[in-house]
Amino acid sequence: MRKVVIGSAVICAATACAVAALIVKHRMKKSGRWARAEAIVNDFEEKCATPIGKLRQVADAMMVEMHAGLASEGGSKLKMLISYVDSLPKGDEKGLFYALDLGGTNFRVIRVQLGGKERGVINQEAEEVSIPPHLMVGSSFELFDFIASEVARFVTSESEEYQLPAGRQRELGFTFSFPVRQTSLASGTLIKWTKGFSIEETVGEDVVSELTKAIERQGLDLRVAALVNDTVGTLAGGRYYDNDVVAAVILGTGTNAAYVERAHAIPKWHGLLPKSGEMVINMEWGNFRSSHLPLTEYDLSLDTESLNPGEQIFEKLISGMYLGEILRRVLLSLAEEASFFGDTVPPKLMVPFILRTPHMSSMHLDTSSDLRVVASKLKDILGISNTSFKTRKMIVKLCEIIAKRGARLSAAGIFGILKKQGRDVLATEKQRTVVALDGGLFEHYTTFRKILESTLAEMLGEEAASSVIIKHANDGSGIGAALIAAAHSQYLELDSS
Repeated sequence: MRKVVIGSAVICAATACAVAALIVKHRMKKSGRWARAEAIVNDFEEKCATPIGKLRQVADAMMVEMHAGLASEGGSKLKMLISYVDSLPKGDEKGLFYALDLGGTNFRVIRVQLGGKERGVINQEAEEVSIPPHLMVGSSFELFDFIASEVARFVTSESEEYQLPAGRQRELGFTFSFPVRQTSLASGTLIKWTKGFSIEETVGEDVVSELTKAIERQGLDLRVAALVNDTVGTLAGGRYYDNDVVAAVILGTGTNAAYVERAHAIPKWHGLLPKSGEMVINMEWGNFRSSHLPLTEYDLSLDTESLNPGEQIFEKLISGMYLGEILRRVLLSLAEEASFFGDTVPPKLMVPFILRTPHMSSMHLDTSSDLRVVASKLKDILGISNTSFKTRKMIVKLCEIIAKRGARLSAAGIFGILKKQGRDVLATEKQRTVVALDGGLFEHYTTFRKILESTLAEMLGEEAASSVIIKHANDGSGIGAALIAAAHSQYLELDSS
C-alpha cells in the first residue's frame, strides 16, 4: 500500500513539474515574441527618424528640384507647372462668379457674390452632385453633357440675392483635379483620366473646350474664364482673405503644393510675359524623391505593389491615402514574425488598405486610460479581439512614428518652398509670410498638424518663425476657382474705369 502512495506522489510531482515547465516555456515563448516585436518596432522607428539635419537635407533637395523643374521641361521629378495665374485676387473683386470643382466621383458647383474690399463675400452657395458610374467609363460627350446640365440647373436657381449687371456674361472658374498640360489660363489638354475614370477619347483634348461645347448645348451663356488645379485654387482663396499668402499646400487623401514665383525667376523657355511680377507655380510635389527621404522596407513594398511604382514617393510618405496602409504593413510584419496577435495571422490584416488613416488617427488620439478606442478599432476593422494593454500601447507608438515622420517631412517641404522664395529668414520686422493649408489630414489629424507646425518653427528658428503663419484655408479649392475667374474677368477694365 505504501508503494502505491509513494508512486502516486511521484506521479503528481512529475505532473506538477511538467505543468510548471509548460508555463515557464509559454512565458519564455511569450517573452521571446515580445522581444522580437520590440526589436521590429525599434528598427522601424530608427529608420523613420527625421532629425533636424536630415530635414534640412530634404528641404535643400526640394529647393534644388524646384530650380531644375523651372529651368527645363522634364528637368525634375517636380513638374513645376506654369498655372498661367499671374493675377491673384486682391480682395476688391466685385460681381457674381461661378466655380465648377471636378475632382473625383463627385463634383461641386459654387456661386459667389463678391462685394469688394468693404463687403467681401456677400453670399455663397454650393451644391454637390454624384456622377453616375456608367458616365465614368462612357463617352466624354455624355459626361460633359451631364456636368453642364447640372451647372445649368444650378445657374437657373439663382435667387434675387445674386445680381449680374445687365448685358454681362456669367464667368466660371473650372477646378479640374486630373493631370493636365495647361497651355493658357483657360485651356489645357488632358494627359490621362485617374480616380476610376476611363474615357480614352478625351485624352489629348482641351478640357475647357469640351466643357464649353457642353455648356453651349445647354443654351447657357457662361464663359469658362480659368482652368485651375485645386492647390492653385487654395492659394487664390487664401490670398483673397490675406494679402500675405505666398504658398498653399493640400494635405488630404493626396498632397500637393503651389507657390508664388517671381516672374524673372521663370526662364524664357516658357515664353511667358506675366501681367504682374509674379506667377503661380503648381509644383506637383507628391512626385518629389530624394536619397535623403527616410524610406523603410514597408514603404518600398508599398511602392512596388502600387499602381504607380517609382512615382509619387513623397505622397506615399505623407498623405492620408497611405499612412494607414503603412501601419497595416508594420502590424502584418509583427503578426507574421513575432506572433503579435497570437499564433495565427488575422486574415483581415492581410487585406491592403483595410486600415485607413482616419482609423489610425482615432487610435493615435485615444486618451482613455485603457486605450479602449484602439481595442475597438482592432476588433471592428481587423477582427482582432482580446488585445492586452501592452499591445495597444505599442500600436499607439507605431501611429506616433508614422505620423511624426509624415508631418516632419511635410514641414521640410514647406521650408524648402520658403527657402526658394527667400522667406526662410526674417527680412524686415513687418514681413509676414502666410501659407494656406487645406485637406482632411491637416484639418482632422490634430497631432499631425501640431507636429508639422512645431517642426516648421524649429527649422525656421525663433526670429523667422515669428513671421511665418500657417492658416487653414477650408474649401479653398472651390471658391478659389471663382476668385481666379474674378481676378481675370473680361470686365476688369470696364469696372476700373
